[in-house]
Amino acid sequence: MTAASLSVTPAAALSVTPAAARHVLERLRREKGRGLRVGVRGSGCSGYRYHLEAAQAPREGDEVFQSNGVTLIVDRESLLMLVGTEIDYVREGLNASLKFNNPNVTATCGCGQSFAVEQAPAADVAEEQGDGAAG
Repeated sequence: MTAASLSVTPAAALSVTPAAARHVLERLRREKGRGLRVGVRGSGCSGYRYHLEAAQAPREGDEVFQSNGVTLIVDRESLLMLVGTEIDYVREGLNASLKFNNPNVTATCGCGQSFAVEQAPAADVAEEQGDGAAG
């Protein structure tokens, strides 16, 4: 499956918990962002890492979702690895951070900063009907 053939319903895409929404909205207010760009980049010992940044507007080819008052902006390539992910804000002892509950992850590294996925998720993703050519 390619990014060009991906079709995702908003409910199946990406979500933030209420706790994460409060944290993200405060961050966006401070950084004067209109939405949170969520992406995946090649990095680390397991292959990928999450990338977050405040965004003013979507770029060409981005998908936009709403969850608990937060505008989430995701490029289509990253979306292949993020479908079904819930972003939470958790406190563990003196530390607090955003935690990605990603059902597509098949392995993580020991440091917890990178992850691996085998392929694009099949659940809740449908390939759009093209011109009938095999592919």
